[in-house]
Amino acid sequence: MTGHNPYIFDVMQEDFKDKVLEASHRQPILLDIWAEWCSPCLALAPVLDKVLREYAGKVLLAKLDADEGENMKIAGHYKARGFPTVILFKNGAEVDRFTSARPAPFVREFLDRHIA
Repeated sequence: MTGHNPYIFDVMQEDFKDKVLEASHRQPILLDIWAEWCSPCLALAPVLDKVLREYAGKVLLAKLDADEGENMKIAGHYKARGFPTVILFKNGAEVDRFTSARPAPFVREFLDRHIA
């Protein structure tokens, strides 16, 4: 993958409400709760990068590093039992989730169920 993906951004506990919950009233936001030491997280990252580029802004991806700052509070609040946990938010609420590394066709099917 080359270059910065404009549809992916980092989020922290402090700006989670604005960047994920509030923003999801305007468009769907995928939240990727991940950790640096988690190999399935590292395997999923390029898949999400590729799929988000294909969807060209119909959905955005917020990446939350569970080990950084107070971010584990969000992981706990959304009962993330393992990493990666990927949660789709629309209109300020969770609508669906999946865990573990998944191939691009799975991620597309997951998104297509919720994005017109």
